Amino acid sequence: MSADLDAASRAVPHLARIHLGRAAVQTLADQVGVRLIHIKGDTVDRSIRPNSPPGTDVDVMVHPDQVSVLDRALRAHDWRIYSTFVGGSPFGHAQTYVHDTWGYLDVHRSFPGIGLDAARAFDHLWFSRGAVDVARIRCPVPDVSAQAVISILNAARSRRPSGLERAWPDLELERRKAIEEEVDALGARLAFDAAFGRLDVHRGAPEYRLWKAVTEGGSRLDEWWGRILAEPKLSARVTIALRAPLVNRAHLEHHLGRPPTSRDVLYEFLNRPIRGVRELLQRRS
Repeated sequence: MSADLDAASRAVPHLARIHLGRAAVQTLADQVGVRLIHIKGDTVDRSIRPNSPPGTDVDVMVHPDQVSVLDRALRAHDWRIYSTFVGGSPFGHAQTYVHDTWGYLDVHRSFPGIGLDAARAFDHLWFSRGAVDVARIRCPVPDVSAQAVISILNAARSRRPSGLERAWPDLELERRKAIEEEVDALGARLAFDAAFGRLDVHRGAPEYRLWKAVTEGGSRLDEWWGRILAEPKLSARVTIALRAPLVNRAHLEHHLGRPPTSRDVLYEFLNRPIRGVRELLQRRS
């Protein structure tokens, strides 16, 4: 976190900053004609997140065809890219921005675990959307069943059982049925089952190894191999394989707390295969 952002965070109460930042992003999206849906955090229905904190950033899902439009608008209004789609996560689903006043923003072009094509998934969520008022700004949100699915998928990926407890076990049968229907509509059955320890029924599916590494804490080698297998196109698999040994400069900068030098990058590059061999030896021991 930059010194300027840290100072702004101390000056503005956290909840107020989240609310105002969310309203600012929605206002900007409205101005440039971008459809976005607010997910996670303080826009989630209270029945799914009772007594839970509002989160640390703003998360929105954007139609993939409009990501570039929103990106230009954000950067024109002093939002800076913190991590990219390519380097942010093994799913390549979100790009993170930071603003000295409003804090962090995750722009999702897809959501991990939703198997439906990203554009069709967004249209599905948009069609059944609701809305909440944040700082007197109308913010679109998924309907409650879709919110529950997203919360469950997020809990699975982040390995947070509390998210499952809030979104599923105590619900009445009719609510569970509606959530199950939404799971199937979004093509999210594999990740949904992974959340409840049933991933092995999907053994052989292209995404199986990636979700196994993510939900069960596999090694970096397991994760990269899972990413390769999850890609349906050979060209994308080759690209991921070629990128695997490269240093993620953004992650290294965040780790060091400063821009990496050429020596830092070289040191990290040389140490990656060493760590990979160490992981293999640990698995065999």
